[in-house]
Amino acid sequence: MISKFYELAKFKNKINYYLFYGENDGQKLDTIESNFKNFTKENTYNYSEKDILADTRIFLENLYSKSFFEKEKLIIISDVSDKILGLIQENLETKVEDIIIILIAKKLDKKSKIRNFFEKGENLMIVPFYEDTPQTLITIAKKILNENKISLSQEHLNLIIERSQGNRISLKNELQKIVLFSQNKKVDLSDISKLTNLSENYTAAELVDNCLSKNKRRTLNILNENIPSSEDNILILRTFLNKLKRLRKLRLNLKEDGNIDQIINSFKPPIFWKDKNIIKQQIKLWKLNDIESFIVDLNNTESMIKKNPQISNQIINNMILDKFRETNIQT
Repeated sequence: MISKFYELAKFKNKINYYLFYGENDGQKLDTIESNFKNFTKENTYNYSEKDILADTRIFLENLYSKSFFEKEKLIIISDVSDKILGLIQENLETKVEDIIIILIAKKLDKKSKIRNFFEKGENLMIVPFYEDTPQTLITIAKKILNENKISLSQEHLNLIIERSQGNRISLKNELQKIVLFSQNKKVDLSDISKLTNLSENYTAAELVDNCLSKNKRRTLNILNENIPSSEDNILILRTFLNKLKRLRKLRLNLKEDGNIDQIINSFKPPIFWKDKNIIKQQIKLWKLNDIESFIVDLNNTESMIKKNPQISNQIINNMILDKFRETNIQT
């Protein structure tokens, strides 16, 4: 059965097997997030076709086994091709009421066996994901900017869309930089040009997440492999501040409730499912007073960078390394 991504809600609780194919990976992620919100990181399992075919027995054991606390499972299998079709056919007759299986594939031509199988199957769902048009990307950008009360001209929007190269994941990353940077400053075209043309291999969010997860080795690798500008370092500080404020609020809620999973799942604005596990880890690692102390240090660090932009990298590195020294984290 063929469906459009925006029609999936109509088939909820009716379909257990889905095949998502096409080049638009960002839209696939958005579709999973919007239609399968009831699944948390703990009951979502990610596999690749290669790993499954290497040891089918272990995969099937994991597929149908459940812990005492599990009521349902979401299985996501990436890099799918015709090679996995036989396994899917063999297991279709098995009752999987509480299991949703989503197969993720790149472009599949009309001769693809797995594509034809899902198109003709009554209890199977196949959804094509085509590349975003410039107008779609503009709509996505405007929605994010409106939610954050940021007003940009069409010239600004065009530059952001151009820099994202038609990729909505890249677009959202670029917009996140702008949202963070604009908290204490009105953004102009020069800022956007700098923010959306960074040559770093890692995002500010990746650096911050690894630091807050107290992954010293990974954090140091990111610091060593990048040479950010002073504007980049301000972005890193804003990213730290946003994530620490969220972590502080989660910590306060934990005092009242005590159920980490429930607090994360009910948090507003909603936390993207792929981020829930790392945030859960960070909640356990950071005490409330340490979070509040870190926020104070961020404000002091930002003042130092603005006074000494020529040594902003050293200032940022020292701040991060001091946090590892305080907690005595080993490599």
